[in-house]
Amino acid sequence: MTQKGEAGARGKDVRSDCYVSVELAATGGIQVELQSKVAGLYGNRIREVIGATLKTLGVDHAKIGVEDQGALDWVMMARIEAAVRRAGFEIKQPALPPERAGMRAPTSRDRMRRSRLYLPGNNPKVMINGGLYGGDAMILDLEDAVAPSVKDAARLLVRNALRQLDFGGAERMVRINQGEPGRQDLDEILPQNVHCLLVPKVESADQIRAVDEHIAKRLGKDHGVLLMPIIESARGAWHAFEIASAAPSVVALAIGLEDYTADIGVQRTLEGRESFWARSQVVNGARAAGVQPIDTVFSDVGDMEGLRQSVLEAKALGFEGKGCIHPRQIKVVHDGFAPDAAEIKKATAIVLAFEEAQAKGLGVISLGTKMIDPPVVKRAIKSVELAVAAGKLTPGWRAEQTAKPA
Repeated sequence: MTQKGEAGARGKDVRSDCYVSVELAATGGIQVELQSKVAGLYGNRIREVIGATLKTLGVDHAKIGVEDQGALDWVMMARIEAAVRRAGFEIKQPALPPERAGMRAPTSRDRMRRSRLYLPGNNPKVMINGGLYGGDAMILDLEDAVAPSVKDAARLLVRNALRQLDFGGAERMVRINQGEPGRQDLDEILPQNVHCLLVPKVESADQIRAVDEHIAKRLGKDHGVLLMPIIESARGAWHAFEIASAAPSVVALAIGLEDYTADIGVQRTLEGRESFWARSQVVNGARAAGVQPIDTVFSDVGDMEGLRQSVLEAKALGFEGKGCIHPRQIKVVHDGFAPDAAEIKKATAIVLAFEEAQAKGLGVISLGTKMIDPPVVKRAIKSVELAVAAGKLTPGWRAEQTAKPA
């Protein structure tokens, strides 16, 4: 029986991707049929990539058709591997592109996570420019953004993207699936320096511990991969603290309101009264566990004022960040979480008073006639950091403040 497989995307609207069909054979070597608008310039190079990929996979005899729409090497390699796997071929080794320099840059537990932008894991066109968007994190999404029928191909694309794409200073996140598909996601992407994994629809601490243990089996106990559970049901919200404190690798706790409101049988509204309890649970559970509380996405990408109000509400409830589904939302989110002029003035005064007290060896911090408690100082330092990150304060603000006339 002829073994056939296909993967990728085709059509007039496809960009930065390709469609691959593979027909395995017992003899005849490799026969390539290539269609590409750039075949005249790059045809030889594309054929080299096709041949090298098949050789790596262990395929010696096959007919392969490639309809190229500007796919980069790492995309084409992932599509060929997916098609070969779907043909039922047991590959010799994965078709991994060379890892670009800088892909092993670490993250940190307490870094800012004001914005995290979701990028569909089966669409290379939207991934390629992720480093230009300016978000605190980029999420290569293997869950809701990917249809079940193409999850196998998407995880190979995400795996290769993690080796090739430069997201600048953004944290490199992947949202995995639940259960066995999630374990398959992990097996493909874990060695590729994922900074943080988003674990969806979490309802118990055991789910997080299972993910953490699976990572440890692959990478060792001190694996360094961070976890962000997402609360998306009434049961999950009820157990927010237990989930947030399930493993030392948990650094943040997020909430997803589309699934939560469906779970409790109500419509999601802009006012958010129906989700106030759940969001409060997430904030308090995260704070009690010492991790960051992260708010849900705002789904109307055309309503910037609605987004701004949603961010201000999230900030007032105690959240530190918000999900984004379009790059244009990032700046609004950053501006919303930044302190206003009055907050900045107060925060800088507290920080300067704190630093002066430290320089004098004083154990008591005062500002005017008021004593300043350590939690207030900590909050002021955080506000200053946010103001600098948002461009509302310059990094040299101390010198500017002290240089002002009395």
